[in-house]
Amino acid sequence: MSISFDKALGIHEKALSFRAQRAEVLANNIANADTPNFKARDLDFSKVLAEQNEKTKNGHFALNMTNSRHIEAEGLGNGDESLMYRTPMQPSIDQNTVDAQLEQSNYTENSVNFQASFTLLNSKFKGLVSALRGE
Repeated sequence: MSISFDKALGIHEKALSFRAQRAEVLANNIANADTPNFKARDLDFSKVLAEQNEKTKNGHFALNMTNSRHIEAEGLGNGDESLMYRTPMQPSIDQNTVDAQLEQSNYTENSVNFQASFTLLNSKFKGLVSALRGE
């Protein structure tokens, strides 16, 4: 009998991946805090995770390739369409919408949530290992 990691780990693997992606987006915002005309972006974690959960329930989707040289599209839910622009709290003269303090706060919250997801996933693996050993 084989083990299905998708069933054993549930949505936690995807959650960890989305948290990592959000950390990249927030770090990019922080890095461009002084760039004129830069528009801050963010990933709505709960919306993206709900969409991924719905796709998992309904089965995987497939795309038709019109040319044999096209690159296969994987993980379309992770693309730019899931990124949203942040509405600024205060307008700036250079049209930059990054609020450094807000971005740092969001980054810190995301990293704490990432660590929680990682700890949960780690405990799932420990449970699988102990089940395999018969403990």
